[in-house]
Amino acid sequence: MNIRVGLGTDIHRLEEGRPCILGGIELPHPKGPRGHSDGDAVLHALTDAITGAAGLDDIGTLFPDDDPQWKDANSQELLREAVALAAAKRWHVVNVDVVINTEGPKIKPHRPAMRASIAKLLGIDADAVNVKGKTLEGLTELSEGRAVSVQAVCLLQRAL
Repeated sequence: MNIRVGLGTDIHRLEEGRPCILGGIELPHPKGPRGHSDGDAVLHALTDAITGAAGLDDIGTLFPDDDPQWKDANSQELLREAVALAAAKRWHVVNVDVVINTEGPKIKPHRPAMRASIAKLLGIDADAVNVKGKTLEGLTELSEGRAVSVQAVCLLQRAL
């Protein structure tokens, strides 16, 4: 088979005073994702989507949070490593689609910058990257602005 689809999800609590890094860019917001790394839930979900489609281990296995090497790691580096591991198996990203569930920060004003950032990291055109922000209509802890949840899907194609 020359194509595969991968799905990735991630969720992080939002914490006062942390930088709000999502999709490889910093957004102006008083709270940011808490995590062992920089907490970029968008790039973490994409990393899992890519490794899943390529038949590789998940982000927690490849970059374990109990390994001091990954403490405060830049999630861009984790994604680049996942892309390199997939490429070593001759898999290349065709397109990605991302849904960010949060009551804040607002995603819409930052979509173009996120798309450009993700496209650059993946080595694809920005029109092959879609990013959507969704609210939770007052349901769950996420609707109280205490967390961000992300789902990502990617299509990989194997080089012949």
